[in-house]
Amino acid sequence: MKTSDFYYELPEELIAQHPVEKRTDSRLMILDKTTGEIEHKHFRSIIEYLYKGDTLVLNDTRVLPARIFGTRKGKEEKIEFLLLKKMESNQWETLVKPGKKAKVGNIIEFGNGLLVGEITSIGEEGTRIIRFKYNGIFEEILDKLGEMPLPPYIKEKLEDKERYQTVYSKNPGSAAAPTAGLHFTNELLKDIQEKGVDIVYLTLHVGLGTFRPVKVENLLDHHMHSEYYNISDESANIINRAKSRGSRIISVGTTTTRTLETIARENGFIKGISGWTDIFIYPGYEFKIVDSLITNFHLPESTLMMLVSALSSKDIILNAYDVAVKEKYRFFSFGDAMFIK
Repeated sequence: MKTSDFYYELPEELIAQHPVEKRTDSRLMILDKTTGEIEHKHFRSIIEYLYKGDTLVLNDTRVLPARIFGTRKGKEEKIEFLLLKKMESNQWETLVKPGKKAKVGNIIEFGNGLLVGEITSIGEEGTRIIRFKYNGIFEEILDKLGEMPLPPYIKEKLEDKERYQTVYSKNPGSAAAPTAGLHFTNELLKDIQEKGVDIVYLTLHVGLGTFRPVKVENLLDHHMHSEYYNISDESANIINRAKSRGSRIISVGTTTTRTLETIARENGFIKGISGWTDIFIYPGYEFKIVDSLITNFHLPESTLMMLVSALSSKDIILNAYDVAVKEKYRFFSFGDAMFIK
């Protein structure tokens, strides 16, 4: 199977540059994963397609304001750091621009010394490992110094940082938002629960590797990045009970899907656990636990396109995307949603 099999043409004007005014006003494509039948709705209508006994699983990670700007000690030029992954001993894996300004041993100051870092090594694909020193709470310092790490295809400034967070975000650690969840409001979640749908949460800290293009033509040669996940015993038990009675497990987002499929045993049952996942889901994969998926529209030739194609089929997904382009749906992080039922 080739990466180019998952290509589609997307006019640039359909890439959403900002969120819609009200989260639930996003458009929603309903896609039957078996027949390919399509309906056009708005996201507030998702409740019509969720039934008593279903279990909705959401990723409660919170995006760090992970883009910070520093200077080399004694120099004036700005260097941009994007925090990708927390490591041990206050060390982070980062993307740096320009990389040539961040050599091993360099001392970098952020916010006039509020945060100080030392480049300790060079990681995979030119990333830099930086060890931070600071007084106080790291997340509070980031809130003062950092900017939201919006994807590069978003050119407009985000006025309200919370619009790149889900309303249920709780555990800081992501370099990008689990964007399928951006369409929910607290009111809609309450209405869904009152209908008899169980809502449970897990955490997967999204890395930017999720959005990196697949650079090899043969899918089997692609190496996935790893991301940290955690699910509680309570959430696992609710999911297991739903699975036992034959109810649907509906995953909100590809990040949630990857987490559930990582921890699912061969018989589709899970347990409370934390760890790292680098699972790569593409057509031919047999899902152990996820039945349906709420997701956004993804980049051509991305691992996310491959995942949604695995849940349905490549032909059905590519046809749905062609329809979405013709109907002028909004694409990517701030775009519209699809429910693959």
